[in-house]
Amino acid sequence: MGNGLLSLDGAPAQQRLDRLGRIFDLPSFAEPLKHEAVKEALLDMGRRGGMLDAHDDLSAGPLALLTDPSLSVNNPDHPRHAAGVAFLAEFLDHDMTFDFGAGRPAFDLNTVYGHGPVDSRQLYDQQDRGKLRVENGGLFEDVPRDADRTAIVGDPRNDRNLITSQLHAAFLFAHNRALDMVRAKRGRVREEFAGLDEARRLLCWHYQWLIVHEFLPLVVGEPVVDDILRHGRRFFRPQRTVMPVEFYGAAYRFRHSLTRPSYPANLAGDAGKPFVGFLYDPAESDWTDPSDLVGCARAPRRFVGWQTFFDFGDGQLRHGKRITTHLSTPLFGVPTTLPQRTLLRHLSWSLPSGQAIARAMRAPLLSAGDLDELAKYGLGFEDRTPLFYYVLKEAELTQDGLRLGPVGGRIVGEVMLGLLQLNCSSYLASQPGWRPTLPSRSGRGEFQMVDLLTFAGVDPASRGPVHNR
Repeated sequence: MGNGLLSLDGAPAQQRLDRLGRIFDLPSFAEPLKHEAVKEALLDMGRRGGMLDAHDDLSAGPLALLTDPSLSVNNPDHPRHAAGVAFLAEFLDHDMTFDFGAGRPAFDLNTVYGHGPVDSRQLYDQQDRGKLRVENGGLFEDVPRDADRTAIVGDPRNDRNLITSQLHAAFLFAHNRALDMVRAKRGRVREEFAGLDEARRLLCWHYQWLIVHEFLPLVVGEPVVDDILRHGRRFFRPQRTVMPVEFYGAAYRFRHSLTRPSYPANLAGDAGKPFVGFLYDPAESDWTDPSDLVGCARAPRRFVGWQTFFDFGDGQLRHGKRITTHLSTPLFGVPTTLPQRTLLRHLSWSLPSGQAIARAMRAPLLSAGDLDELAKYGLGFEDRTPLFYYVLKEAELTQDGLRLGPVGGRIVGEVMLGLLQLNCSSYLASQPGWRPTLPSRSGRGEFQMVDLLTFAGVDPASRGPVHNR
């Protein structure tokens, strides 16, 4: 598959090439004799100020970008997706690839639990080895950190930004609450790790449920999810569990288009005012309490008030962005941007074109006219389009950016559901008729992110003046 497979966006270093598979046996989108020209074109497509850059007016500041749509005319808000969907997508990405080197791509919260209380002792409360460590970041909770602010978590990628880090902390609290529930049902117990496995299974199954019943319907559409569950996977049918390059290197990268340039982390944590910041600001030099929402920092205002990220019914929700070919400008850092890295993998991983996959799927095909902005490179990209760009353009043209289109949606839906079905410990594999048992707002055996955050005790209604727990 080529040396480009050696790095998966900062994933753990022990990853093995033989665990990366393919869904389709198709040739690369790039002609072999034109690799240098293709590389230069991909770098141009993904550069800051290039065709993928939404050209958000960052000079207006993070608050203005949050409230004035005219400053992001190429980057429209999604009318329904909560702003937190982008960070849930990131959390899922890290979770499914955490044990990739061991050949176990799965949704099992290993980013939270690590390798258990013996091999990952540092993640667990040494006074109660069944519970996970969590600390205070000033006003509210934070993941555990050492003296130089490095997060003590199963996967350091979960501390890349404040929101994903706080989502990780919410799962720490959710586990500890689940463990208390399990122990209360059992009665007094003396074993060191009493209830740990049961609490972990309880939390994992609820987490997997919201993937199947909340996240995937939002990003691929409920009809696609229902079709896969009822009639099976048509394309992702591996003999063993693998991570397909078409999914990981391209289609699932759609999640970056959901990202806003700025967010209100909380509504009153900055001396009684909202703490609003760019997701990333390369000009920021204060690593103690930066003005942006980067991770690896701890200060009283650096917590998330989840009412702007998920819908708690209080009117404070902010929305994410539509799935389009224009990505928020803060994602275009230096020297190599996130979109550039994604596109370059298409070359080093020999990914097929979006059109070739559409034909293999017998899906509706985007025409060269739909992609005529790519003709300027003189490399035939309008007929052999890099899969990442094709998936974004397909969503933009066929779904108005509200969800993924036929190619992107099918790849993402089949792989994510497939990883659950191939994991013998998941509810979908071992007990597909199971329904959630933890409290939910609907009260009908459903479970969503607002329910998980409420159960963890980090929802807006649970916030007090100081959160020492």
